[in-house]
Amino acid sequence: MTGTTLDDYTDRYARRVRGMTASEIRALFAVASRPEVVSLAGGAPYIAALPLDAVGEMLGRLGSEHGVTTLQYGIGQGTLELRERICEVMSLSGIDAACGASPEDVVVTVGGQQALDLVARLFLDPGDVVLAEGPTYVGALGVFQAAQSQVVHVPMDADGLIPEALETAIADLARAGRRVKFLYTIPTYQNPTGVTLSEERRERVLDICERAGLLVVEDDPYGQLGFEGEAPAPLRARRRDGVFYLSTFSKTFAPGLRVGWILAPHAVRDKLVIASEAQILCPSGYAQAAVATYLGTMPWRQQLKVYREVYRERRDALLDAMADLMPEGTNWTTPAGGLFVWATLPDGLDSKAMMPRAIAARVAYVPGTGFYADGTGTGAMRLNFSFPPPERIREGVRRLAGVMEQEIAMRRVFGAVGGAAGRRGQAGSDVPGPDLA
Repeated sequence: MTGTTLDDYTDRYARRVRGMTASEIRALFAVASRPEVVSLAGGAPYIAALPLDAVGEMLGRLGSEHGVTTLQYGIGQGTLELRERICEVMSLSGIDAACGASPEDVVVTVGGQQALDLVARLFLDPGDVVLAEGPTYVGALGVFQAAQSQVVHVPMDADGLIPEALETAIADLARAGRRVKFLYTIPTYQNPTGVTLSEERRERVLDICERAGLLVVEDDPYGQLGFEGEAPAPLRARRRDGVFYLSTFSKTFAPGLRVGWILAPHAVRDKLVIASEAQILCPSGYAQAAVATYLGTMPWRQQLKVYREVYRERRDALLDAMADLMPEGTNWTTPAGGLFVWATLPDGLDSKAMMPRAIAARVAYVPGTGFYADGTGTGAMRLNFSFPPPERIREGVRRLAGVMEQEIAMRRVFGAVGGAAGRRGQAGSDVPGPDLA
């Protein structure tokens, strides 16, 4: 009999589909994209900062003059031209030939998201454990969930992942007989907190993982978007064995092209290509040509400086507005780069429960629960500053602060409704406030 449930195919799905949930961020897009809503929720780069006329002309030529090749099938690993350009980009961060970076070990992917999925497909069996910062990137949580693995969060502070907590987590899981496959980390301008792993801790984290026999999956979408000097060298610039380096052009050029990459240990490269071919056959030749041509013919290094200045101004606008308008008891990070600020709320406030009232006040953010595998983080939220202009950012904070003040007033009158259970249930839920960051 059909039509009796919301989903007539429930009993036919594979086991790995059970428990799949919609992304907290994707679920917000339909509402947050309305023009009357100030969205501090997404992570969209400010594409208008690009020289769009020149980019448009370049894209047109790729079709009209080079369409015979750019619109054709390609190889699964990605074009050699783009892989060579990717090595040039990585060399700016210290990942160069001296530390074993080669076009032969680069695999082009459909954005950073496919890169994550490929690593998960290669290494994760059902029941395996992934260690990750708490909180961490919501898209990674979805990938690991689809692989039927368990994410165990490692606490952070103002200097990033806490090495002692990493050692403790590894030891506890070993005693429990759990199989830990790798550490997933965003060490530079982390999503969602904006925190950067300190120089000293980078070496300690690598040493701990090496002793434990853990692979390291380093996700670095934001490393070239620093506002205050150079970021510490990536983990892959320090160690070549056992470190997978993932990045993307979505934040430094154009997310619509969906071009990312993995720099993998040489022995794994072929398996990544085979897995990618099984998924997509080959990455888009047109998108690859667009990125390679952009890197080869346009002043992309200068464009990075433009992005940095735009984002620094908008970060400052957000931080200034929060300092002026947020109610007492609110804390937040002060990122030195990237796209995000992580805010912890006054005691008793629940960012997820408050979301409908914020939308009614025409402001959007991402509740902290989306960045934890176990649904904790209700006492926190992620705020994005890359897309709205400074005046809209301030207006968004004004609206959000008003909603929070109303919530605080209601609690004073009616007491706790549902409490804040689980707010600090996960170690690291209260990632640093301004006094720490």
